[in-house]
Amino acid sequence: MLEYALFCPPSDTSPHVARDFVASVLRALRLDALVDAATLCTSELVTNACVHAKGGGSALWLSADPARVRVTVFDGDENLPVIRELTPDGGELGGRGLHLVDALTDGCWGTAPAAPEGKAVWFYLSAANPGLEA
Repeated sequence: MLEYALFCPPSDTSPHVARDFVASVLRALRLDALVDAATLCTSELVTNACVHAKGGGSALWLSADPARVRVTVFDGDENLPVIRELTPDGGELGGRGLHLVDALTDGCWGTAPAAPEGKAVWFYLSAANPGLEA
């Protein structure tokens, strides 16, 4: 399993840089079928970290093998993210980011406390089920 890491400062540019980083790694590993879903999910997690987490930014960790990829975003906020409720008319009371992550990963995402403080939010994508149709 190959592992890569990226520090994401608390900046408006971090989601874009994180997307490019993930896309570059996956293309270099010839996991092109995972690029679209992985970059969209990464963008959502890094954006959430930039918007909601306080402190010195976040860290992205990517691990990959020929069968799947895992992306984890660590930040200093201990509050775990939740999927927002839908309104009766099908709208949402907040952002759609975690709904997208949930749909693209077939529910293969989650959260965990991170040491010494903060949290990790992660997702898996399988090469057999890349999350987006070409």
